[in-house]
Amino acid sequence: MANVNRAQARKRRHVRVRRKVVGTSERPRLNVYRSLEHIYAQVIDDSTGQTLVSASTIDGELREALASLPKQEQAKAVGMKVAERAKAKGIEQVVFDRGGYVYHGRIKALADGSREAGLVF
Repeated sequence: MANVNRAQARKRRHVRVRRKVVGTSERPRLNVYRSLEHIYAQVIDDSTGQTLVSASTIDGELREALASLPKQEQAKAVGMKVAERAKAKGIEQVVFDRGGYVYHGRIKALADGSREAGLVF
C-alpha cells in the first residue's frame, strides 16, 4: 500500500466521490480538473454523457486576461466564467465534483467563484 503515488491516490478518491456524485439533466455535475499550471471546469450531464459547458485557464477568452493573475484568482475567474456560461444555457443548479482533490485552495476558489456568479450547489 505504501507504493501508491499521489496521482493514483487522487484517482482512488475521485472514484469514491463519483459513486455518490452523479449529474442529471435537471442538476448536472460541475467537474474540476487541476494541473500544475492550469485549472479546468466543465458541467456534465451524466445521463447523456455530454459536456454542456466548460471553461479553463487555456480558454481563448480568458487566457490573456488571466496570465498575470495568481493561480487562486485564475481559478475564481474560471469558476465565474463556467457559471456565467451555464446560466446562459439555463442551468441554475449543479452538483460539485471536486475530482478527488482536497476542497481547499484553487478548488475552493473555483467553487466560490461559481457560487458568486449564481450557480447553486
